[in-house]
Amino acid sequence: MASISQLPAGFESSNSLLSVLEITKQPLTSVPECYVRTVEQEPASSLFDGDKGTFPSIPSIDMTKLVEAEASDFADQLEKLHSTCKDWGIFELVNHGVSPTLLEKLKQEIEEFFKLPLEGKMKYKIRPGEVEGYGSVVNTKDQKLDWGDRVYMITNPIHRRKPYLFPELPSSLRNTLDSYLLEVDQLAMRLLGFMGKALKIEMREIEEMFDDGMRSVRMTYYPPCPQPEQVIGLSPHSDATGITILNQLNGVDGLQIKKDGVWMPVNFQKDAFVVNVGDSFEILSNGVYHSIEHRAMVNSEKERLSVAMFINPKFEAEIGPARSLITPQNPPLFKTVGMEKYVNDFFSRYKLDGKSYLDQMKI
Repeated sequence: MASISQLPAGFESSNSLLSVLEITKQPLTSVPECYVRTVEQEPASSLFDGDKGTFPSIPSIDMTKLVEAEASDFADQLEKLHSTCKDWGIFELVNHGVSPTLLEKLKQEIEEFFKLPLEGKMKYKIRPGEVEGYGSVVNTKDQKLDWGDRVYMITNPIHRRKPYLFPELPSSLRNTLDSYLLEVDQLAMRLLGFMGKALKIEMREIEEMFDDGMRSVRMTYYPPCPQPEQVIGLSPHSDATGITILNQLNGVDGLQIKKDGVWMPVNFQKDAFVVNVGDSFEILSNGVYHSIEHRAMVNSEKERLSVAMFINPKFEAEIGPARSLITPQNPPLFKTVGMEKYVNDFFSRYKLDGKSYLDQMKI
C-alpha cells in the first residue's frame, strides 16, 4: 500500500516558491500572477458582494447545555444539534471547555512560528511526493496558489507522525499544541457521540470508527493582501473528515460557506470554535447530515491565523453508511471502502475542488 501522503508520480511540492509572508515583506501594489484567480475560476459576483448584515448567522451549539441538560431538556438540545447538522453542516460551538489560557498560549506560539526566518521554517517544507509539511503542493507551473502559509501534518496515531515535522517543532509550540490536540480530541469524541445519538447510530459503531482514529492539524497564516478580491486564502472544498474543529486564533474573520448556492461569510464569537461536518460523516449518516463546502478569504489590513483539527476514523475502519441505519427501506447511498484507501484516494487528487471527492463515493 502506498504511503498515506504520497502523490502520483510527477507531482511535487514547491521548493522554489517563497512563502506568501515573505512576498508581503516587500512593498506590493499588485498581486503576483500565480495567486490571481480569474473570473472563470471563481465567479467575481460571489466575492464579497452584499452587506454582511444581510447574511444569516450560522447556528450556535452550547456544549454545556448538551452535556448538562436535564432529561426533559436533553431531547430539545439533541434535536437542535440534529437539525443543524442536517440543514447547515456547520455550527459555532460555545462553552466548549477548552481553557482560554491554553487558547491564548497557542495563538502566541503559532504567531511566533510563522514569524520565524524563512530558513527556520523550510526545514519543515513539504518533500517531493508528500502532502505533509510547510508550504503548498504544486502540480503545474500555471497552478493558482492560495494566499496563505500553512503547515499540515498527521498527529495520530503517533507512529504515523513524520519524524521531521511534529517532533521537530520548537519545544514550546510542540508542548502547547500537544495539550491543545488532546483537549480538542476529547471534545470531538463527546460531540461525535451526541451526533451519533441524534442519528440513532449505536455508540459502539461511533467508537469503533473514531476512537484513537486518524487526527491531523493544519496551522495557517493569511497575510494581508493589497488586492484581496483577486485572491483566495484557501480554495473551496469540503473536508474528507468526520468532523473538523476550527479555531480562529486571532479573531479575524475570513471563513465563508456555500449555502443554497451562495457564498456567505461566517462570523463567530471570540474563543468559540466552528465545527463542520465532513464527507466521511455524511457517508456514515447515509446522507442525513451534510458536509459543507467552504473557503477562506483574506483582507487588505489584518493578518488572519487559524488552526484546524481534522477528526477522522481509524485506519482499520471501513468508511460507509452505519450498519444500524441501513434497512430495506433505507438502502446505502454510498460505497463502503477501507479508511486507508479512502484517505489515499483523497490525497492523490491533490486539488481542493468543492465536494467532488464525496460525489465519487456515491452509489
